[in-house]
Amino acid sequence: MIEVVDRERCVTCDRCIEVCPTRVFDRGADGVPVIARHDSCQTCFQCEAYCPTDALFVSPLTDAAESDSPYRDTNRLIATGLIGGYRRELGWGNGRPLGARTAVGPVYPD
Repeated sequence: MIEVVDRERCVTCDRCIEVCPTRVFDRGADGVPVIARHDSCQTCFQCEAYCPTDALFVSPLTDAAESDSPYRDTNRLIATGLIGGYRRELGWGNGRPLGARTAVGPVYPD
C-alpha cells in the first residue's frame, strides 16, 4: 500500500496521479501529490515504478501501516534504499540495468 510521498524528491510531474488505476492521489495546493484515498490503493506499485525521482514508497502490506511503522519513516526508507526500490529492481531510470536482463527465471530444456 502506498505509504510515502517524499516532498523533498517530488518534482510535481503528476505521473503518479496519471498512472494510478484507482485514483489514490490528488494534487496538493503546492502541486505535490497527496494520498487522498489510501484505502483505494491496490498495492500495484505503478506509482512507484513511474516516479522519475524515486519519491514514492509502496509498502508490501495490503493494509495501511501504523503511524509509527518503519514503512512510513522517510529517512529510514532512504537510508535502507527501500524508497524507489521497486523502480530500481525493474531497472528503470538513473542508468540502472534493466531487471529483465538480470532476472533469474526457469531453465527451459533445449
